[in-house]
Amino acid sequence: MRPVRALPALLLSILVAGCATPPAATPVAAESSPGAQAAATEPLETILAKPLYRMHPVEAGRYIAWVHEAEPDLRKRIAAIGRKNLGQPYRLNLLGEFPYQVHDDLPMFSLDHSDCVVFAEHTYAMALSQSWDEFFWMLQRIRYRDGVIGVATRNHYTEMDWNVANRWLVTDISADLAGPDGPAYTMTIDRARFLKTRHHTDASIPVETSRQAYVPKDRVAAIAGQLREGDLVNVISTRDGQYWASHVGLVVLGPDGERHFLHSSEPQVREETFESYIARAAAREERNRQAGKNGQVLAGFKFLRLNDDMVVPPMAPQPRPGRPAGA
Repeated sequence: MRPVRALPALLLSILVAGCATPPAATPVAAESSPGAQAAATEPLETILAKPLYRMHPVEAGRYIAWVHEAEPDLRKRIAAIGRKNLGQPYRLNLLGEFPYQVHDDLPMFSLDHSDCVVFAEHTYAMALSQSWDEFFWMLQRIRYRDGVIGVATRNHYTEMDWNVANRWLVTDISADLAGPDGPAYTMTIDRARFLKTRHHTDASIPVETSRQAYVPKDRVAAIAGQLREGDLVNVISTRDGQYWASHVGLVVLGPDGERHFLHSSEPQVREETFESYIARAAAREERNRQAGKNGQVLAGFKFLRLNDDMVVPPMAPQPRPGRPAGA
């Protein structure tokens, strides 16, 4: 396959992995509010009865500490936390760097809403943490290259930023699952152009090209048994010869061990089988065809294995809260 040309500006806004929401202010301000004082003394049973998206940050911190003790298995804890947000309303473009940077006024975390990336990042960060402070630290470690907060260091592109920067967390196993004859696509990105046109930020970053393997949609049923709970899913779409990760979510196990797709999409966080997701995509594509719309088409999926015995890298410049240096 010939390398594709650098992606057009309009498509850039679709391809990037990133969305966000606001903290009630900053974590420190939230601690001093009347709502925080009430949440700190609320019975734990009352907190546990709430979905995550209806919790105050103080309540979420107490839930994070509780679930870490209640479910010591990381994979199961990821599934439990993700399901705790079932029904969370979907909203695109939630997060930014405010107040660390003031190019926009979007905050650095979101509990009440999510998009696909926000949902996955928050779920992983909570599952890897034992407190609100640690969760907030972990969230920025996952969201930014080396944990350096800024629009230029945010992991905007799923395949070539997020998946690469978070290799300590997940490992791309798409090529192994697809086999030696599996499909792949070439992706070319111009981060400097994207930052200039989308965020009015100047950065000297060379154009980069990468080859990406994926599992075609008609092969997912055959390899589903090899997926493990807590694995990351990239949904690969295509349009006009371009391929990109248009959506992300998590693998969870159903009651019978069937692999399910847990993700945030319009109108809310849901859990479904991969067969259901593929069928809904086909129905959408047929509606677009009948309406004469040139919509995106589901090509397949990339799968990234949650690492065993992971080591969380340090984050510049702040140490991980509640952990000794190097832990």
